[in-house]
Amino acid sequence: MAYSLGQKALAEFVGTFGLLSFVTGAALFTLGDALVDPAARVVLISLSLGFGVLGMAYALGDISGASFNPAITIAQAVRGRVKPLEAVVFIIAQVIGGIVAVATIAAVAYGYSTLWGVASGPSVALASQGYAGNGSPYVFSAGSVFLLEVVMTFFLVAVVLFVTRPSNSTKNLAPVGIALTLLMTNLVAIPVDGASVNPARSFAPAVLSSMWSGDHWAIQQDWLFWLAPIIGGLIAAIVDWALTDR
Repeated sequence: MAYSLGQKALAEFVGTFGLLSFVTGAALFTLGDALVDPAARVVLISLSLGFGVLGMAYALGDISGASFNPAITIAQAVRGRVKPLEAVVFIIAQVIGGIVAVATIAAVAYGYSTLWGVASGPSVALASQGYAGNGSPYVFSAGSVFLLEVVMTFFLVAVVLFVTRPSNSTKNLAPVGIALTLLMTNLVAIPVDGASVNPARSFAPAVLSSMWSGDHWAIQQDWLFWLAPIIGGLIAAIVDWALTDR
């Protein structure tokens, strides 16, 4: 079945809305909970994102390709799997879907005054990603975080490109490989910078936290979580070209 650009964009919106709802909910609703061990919280957040992308990819992959991530979309466009206009529309849909998702989870948290006081605090910024400085609670330098985001996004996008190749005989299992890789990137990166590997994931909480908490460190640092994942994705596209084109 041939899907229209509008249908594909809606799929990207819904998929990104789902992913950001799952991961932001897991991150915010466990804040300040003495019953949740910090290490267990990292696992919980990683699993919510991994299983979330697994479900959304199987549900919507046939419609739009289910990237739900501007870095993946750009890499797919470079490899000719997504048309340039589609890429622009997809990224807009992903960003809007992320913002709506974080706003929805924030509204839920607002209904519990104790949780909201923690969730909207300047040191948390609605589960934003970040690096040391500007009031951020993270302690790793910008250079360390930049390198980590490039590497983790490279692996994620490389897996996406490899397992979704038309010639791949196991592409029906592609969402499983993608979900497991995303889960692992988060297990590694959450303790360092909150784990992005997805510009839409970082942009949404950064924008909304600057509006609600009045603290702007997350949006000031958000450039890194656009630039580093896109670079990582472009490197993955080059490697995919080198390994598969003849």
